[in-house]
Amino acid sequence: MVGPSAPAEVVVVGSLNVDLFVHAPRLPRPGETLTGTDFATDQGGKGANQAVAAARIGARVAMVGRLGRDAHGERLREALLQDGIACAGVGDDDALPTGVATIVVAPDGENCIIVVPGANHGLTAQHVEAQAGVITAARVVVLQLEIPLPAVDAALQLAHAAGITTLLNAAPAVALSARQLSLVDWLVVNEGEAASLTGQQVTDAAQAQAAARTLRARGPAHVVITLGAAGLVHATGDDIDHLAAPAAHAVDSTGAGDTFVGALAASLAQGLAPIAALRWGQAAAALAVTRRGTQSAMPTRADVLARWSDPTLNLCA
Repeated sequence: MVGPSAPAEVVVVGSLNVDLFVHAPRLPRPGETLTGTDFATDQGGKGANQAVAAARIGARVAMVGRLGRDAHGERLREALLQDGIACAGVGDDDALPTGVATIVVAPDGENCIIVVPGANHGLTAQHVEAQAGVITAARVVVLQLEIPLPAVDAALQLAHAAGITTLLNAAPAVALSARQLSLVDWLVVNEGEAASLTGQQVTDAAQAQAAARTLRARGPAHVVITLGAAGLVHATGDDIDHLAAPAAHAVDSTGAGDTFVGALAASLAQGLAPIAALRWGQAAAALAVTRRGTQSAMPTRADVLARWSDPTLNLCA
């Protein structure tokens, strides 16, 4: 548990949701009614997911966010505490309910998601600034865009001014200013988000490399574009790498991107070099897609090492 003598290495400022899963024979078409095959609930929200993923890889983690005063909120807070995540920065909203996501999953692991943000949209810059002591004591501060931009700005400014590594998972994609991008050390996006941010087509590794160069020129020291089964592209300085993905039999891709981000953040906080940290992110995500659920599917450090004795070497074996 994170305490006064052990400040959080990773601080995640972001969303918390309850995930409602429906498994179906395929994803529905507009206007179509399908009969589902299974229903389940899990903890979610990109922020909470990334916090859990980082904690399971071994980092000390603190969460900053907002919950409703309801049963969903109680469940989410208890789940974070069970993973050893400090929750003093997770406030209760008197007006808005806890966020909820409805997720339809097809047999091949593809999904579609509808999110009702609820209390996540009640997180303000003032709430974030009240956690300045936690944020500025971290090694890595992680953010996404499921919370209001003023809250994201506040966290970026606090961390940047203190020399803390900032990692922004720009999802869902929204327009970001040059000033905002100048505060980001690691920008992580998928193909669709990269296309939205750059206006360039991103459907393969070559196009991802071009988009990564565009985004790198806007300020972030590192740009990562994840490509699912095709791996990822990483740009830093004048260098660009394409890292192949580990082989995995996907049954549910929900939360795989968040698993990658959390494991990457934990690995960076623990002092790994960029490529080694990216390999750890890939290893954790590859295991997550082999299981159903969101946080329930996220692997521990021991799980990763049981599959790959050293994820920094050869994940494709």
